[in-house]
Amino acid sequence: MLDGVTFLRGELEGDGERAVSPGAEGPPAEAEILDAYSRAVIGAVDLVGPAVVHIQVTGAAGGADAQARGGSGSGVVVAPDGLILTNSHVVHGASAISVTTQDGRRLPARLLGDDPDTDLALIRVDAAVTLPAAKLGDSRRLKVGQLVIAIGNPLGFECTVTAGVVSGLGRSLRARSGRLIDDVIQTDASLNPGNSGGPLVTSTGEVVGINTAVIMGAQGICFAVAGNTARFVLGHLIRYGRVRRSVIGIAGQQTPIHRRVARFHGLDQASGVRVAGLEPNGPAIRAGLEVGDILVGIDGKPVSGVDDLVRLLTEDQVGRATELTLLRGTELKRLPVLPVERRS
Repeated sequence: MLDGVTFLRGELEGDGERAVSPGAEGPPAEAEILDAYSRAVIGAVDLVGPAVVHIQVTGAAGGADAQARGGSGSGVVVAPDGLILTNSHVVHGASAISVTTQDGRRLPARLLGDDPDTDLALIRVDAAVTLPAAKLGDSRRLKVGQLVIAIGNPLGFECTVTAGVVSGLGRSLRARSGRLIDDVIQTDASLNPGNSGGPLVTSTGEVVGINTAVIMGAQGICFAVAGNTARFVLGHLIRYGRVRRSVIGIAGQQTPIHRRVARFHGLDQASGVRVAGLEPNGPAIRAGLEVGDILVGIDGKPVSGVDDLVRLLTEDQVGRATELTLLRGTELKRLPVLPVERRS
C-alpha cells in the first residue's frame, strides 16, 4: 500500500515537472499576452500617430455668429504634400481652417472637397511641407473581434489613443444630410470629443476607417466610415471636389406592396417606393413615370425603400440608360430612364 502511494506521488510530481519544464507546450503566461497586446498597439501608434493632426475651424464666412460656430476635430494625412482626410461635420461651412501637426507646427489649410453624404471631407495644407502620411488599408479584410486602435488629436492633446475590437461590420448610419452611410464599422474603441475625423487603425498600422460618431448614452458603441469608402470618396474629391451621384427627379416614400400582387409578379420584397411627386422636365417625367407608380427595381436590383433607391443611383448611372421596374396599379412595367447628376 505504501509502495502504491509512493508510485502515485511520483507520477503526480513527474506530471508537474513536465507541465513547467522548458520547451513544453502550454497556454502562454498572462504577462506574455499583455506584452503582445501592448506591442501591437504601440507599433500601430508609432506608425500612424505622426500623421494625425488637430484641426481648428471658424464659422461660415460672413456669419454674425462665426466665432460661436467655430470648432475642432482630428484628421489624418494621406499624402505627404498635405492632403488630409477628416469628417465633413468638422469642416463643413468653415471660413478658415488651421492644422496643428504632432510636432507642434500650426499651418493654414483649405477645403478641397466635402461629401456630407458619407461625412467625409478633404483638406490641403497651404504650405510647402512634407508631412508623415498614413496608408489606407483594405477594410473588406476586417473581422469581427479584430483589434483596432482609434487615434485622435482632440483639443490639441496630441495622439490620444484608445483601443478595442471590431464589434460589427456592414452597419448603416444616418448622415447629417439624411442619407444612409453604408458599410460602417462598429467598434468599442472609445471616441472622445474632438476625435472625429481621426483614423481607425489595425495592429499593422493600416487606416481601415475614419472615426465619425458615437452613440451618446451607450457605452462602447462607436462608428467609423470604412476605409474602402474613404478611398472611393478621396478619389472623387481630388478629381471633382465632390462625389458624383445620380438622380431621376422624383419625390417618393416607402409603401407596402399587396402580397397577392407581389406573389403574382414574383417580387421578393414586401415594399417599394411610391412616386409622390415628379420634378418638372426631369428624367422620370420624361421617361413616362406617373404619380402613384411604385418603384420596385433598378437595373434588376430590388428597391424596397428610399434608401435603396438613393444607394443604387450612383455615378455609373449618370447619363446611362437605366431600367426602372415599377407597379402601375397591378401591372408590372419596365421603363428606361436617363438619370442626371445630382447637384448640391
